[in-house]
Parts: sequence; C-alpha cells; structure tokens
Amino acid sequence: MRILQATLEHLDLLTPLFVKYREFYGELAFPEASRRFLEKRLRRKESVIYLAMPDDEDKLLGFCQLYPSFSSLSLKRVWILNDIYVAEEARRQLVADRLLQTARKMAKETNAVRMRVSTKVDNTVAHKVYESIGFHEDTEFKNYVLPINPDYDY
Repeated sequence: MRILQATLEHLDLLTPLFVKYREFYGELAFPEASRRFLEKRLRRKESVIYLAMPDDEDKLLGFCQLYPSFSSLSLKRVWILNDIYVAEEARRQLVADRLLQTARKMAKETNAVRMRVSTKVDNTVAHKVYESIGFHEDTEFKNYVLPINPDYDY
C-alpha cells in the first residue's frame, strides 16, 4: 500500500469516496458540490489530503483530510484531522492506521504541538483506531458547537 498527498489530478478518484464518507455521516451525496469543495481546498492549499492506494493500481482504498489551525496557548501549529474514511472493501487492512501514521509524521515535520480529531460518540471502531496510535480523549477542554448556517448552499 502506498500513501500519497492528493493533488488536483486526484479529484476524480477522490470524489466518489468522499461522497460515501458524507453519506456515512448522514449527509446527502451532492457529488458535484463535493467535488467543488475538494477542489477549492486543494487549489487554495487550505487542507492536506492523504490517499491510500494499492501498490499496483490506481484505486482509492481510503483518505484523510487535515486542516491547519493554531494554538494561542502553546504558540504552535495544530492539525485538525477532520475527515478519514476507508472504502468498505478495504477495511481491516490497516488502511486507517497507515493514513493516521502519515498524518502524524506530517504533523511532527511541521512542528505541530498536536493533532485533534472528533467523531460520533457511538463510532467505537474509530475510537479504538485513534487510541491505538496514541490519541486520547481530551479531559481538559470540552468542545461546543455553534451552528451558524444550518441550510447549506450547494
């Protein structure tokens, strides 16, 4: 398995799996809007997306997307692991582990103080994967959400 950083040339390969990821979390597919969203992130260099692919073919096994942020308290960079998804047929092949290890390496190389991730409370599979590579539940800070525009403009 190889892990590579996505570029605009990977949009056609990435978009269908990104749509499945959105559907997994109960969102509508919106393939065209999803592609535009990914294109903007890549074109503007607003995120880093890693792709997991077999060694011998151009098939997408999984992806993760990270967004840069900063910590005012530590005066350092933070990476937010916002999205990670593994194709159903590629599960239990350590795809998520490889993506997370690559993301962790990139965070270290960019002198980040930490990576943050959140997932649904009942996604116990994801919890175990995150904990297996060193993530732990934040007991110092509680996270809140303030919806701003609940109606999406696709």
